[in-house]
Amino acid sequence: MPQVLEFKLPDLGEGLTEAEIVRWLVAVGDVVEIDQPVVEVETAKAMVEVPCPYGGVVTARFGEEGTELPVGAPLITVAVGPAEPAPAPESSGSGNVLVGYGTDHSRPARRRRIRPGAATAVAPSVPVPPSAPVSVAVSVPAGPGGPVPVISPLVRKLARDNGVDLRELRGSGPEGLILRADVEAALRAEAEAEAAPAPVTAAAAPAGERIPLKGLRGAVAEKLSRSRREIPEATCWVDADATELMAARAAMNAVGGPKISVLALLARICTAALAKYPELNSTVDLAAKEIVRLPAVHLGFAAQTERGLMVPVVRDAQTRSPESLSAEFARLTELARAGKLAPADLTGGTFTLNNYGVFGVDGSTPIINHPEAAMLGVGRIIPKPWVHQGELAVRQVVQLSLTFDHRVCDGGTAGGFLRYVADCVESPAVLLRSL
Repeated sequence: MPQVLEFKLPDLGEGLTEAEIVRWLVAVGDVVEIDQPVVEVETAKAMVEVPCPYGGVVTARFGEEGTELPVGAPLITVAVGPAEPAPAPESSGSGNVLVGYGTDHSRPARRRRIRPGAATAVAPSVPVPPSAPVSVAVSVPAGPGGPVPVISPLVRKLARDNGVDLRELRGSGPEGLILRADVEAALRAEAEAEAAPAPVTAAAAPAGERIPLKGLRGAVAEKLSRSRREIPEATCWVDADATELMAARAAMNAVGGPKISVLALLARICTAALAKYPELNSTVDLAAKEIVRLPAVHLGFAAQTERGLMVPVVRDAQTRSPESLSAEFARLTELARAGKLAPADLTGGTFTLNNYGVFGVDGSTPIINHPEAAMLGVGRIIPKPWVHQGELAVRQVVQLSLTFDHRVCDGGTAGGFLRYVADCVESPAVLLRSL
């Protein structure tokens, strides 16, 4: 008799606790192989295909497309035939448990604390034979009316902060599980009820479009809000003559080989500037009340996609040549626009380069990408009147702006960094002297 094994939404890493089902890749009755992707989910950081560690026949799916599930909630059940080898213990994994993350045993098990008075319920959605080694155990807080089906601590916090009684909600998740979307729907209903005007004889104006702040947009909103709350930022800027930099790029690309982008040259200038001014490649540890200067430059760069603005990270940018930087920028941008970046590609940055000139604007005061300490903004490079060698001439001019955390340095350091960047833009030979 086949065993029915349950596959749960795995730990996606990087502190992510839930994901939204975007597209099912299998249907009930389909035969799946070990490590075959079965569902595409969207986290707050990326789109991820989730492979199943079991091979067999899909007997059930949990959640419709658009449903938000917490980590540990069931995704599918698979009937494994008698000829199939017994599944390895959960700690050993099957291999490619999640695209971009390696095997399960590459990460230590996470210990969960259960609050006093909490109850544990087993909630399988299909009958499981006694021989099956897998069941669904979820931790739910107990209340006067019995256990409340909530897994995610974020859902409980959202409800508690907004005065929502979870016992009065009917969950839309598997087995009545209360999801964040259920709490948000209750809050919207309450807000709409309070804002509803008194009945009038004339037709009321239609309500405006409501766009939930969740997924990538919600993560961006939270990160930017946290940056503004915690970081006392300041911005300085300068105009620079980029004519010589553009000429140097043209000469480098004229000799053949991989093409070098303007962004790659600016990135190379940034890494040289951070070597001179390491205060700006740092972060602030509020708990320890310390400034942590970081040894490597993991350079984030802004990439506009259909899903919104993303900031992929180039690891160890200080070790890369302009050719290597160009290739890595192109690779990560392509993955970002295809929605295939892993969460690890979007985290761990230490400094961000933001080329908003591609939008046809000259200047900006960007918000620092928390928990970093600074961001360099680059406007469009356009012909402008400029005094060059004592005479008025038309030159390629760019505005550079630096937004920095005033806790890690004072204006003199920030000004020195920005002036060095501008000097390298105006005369690339300055960069060669520092190498």
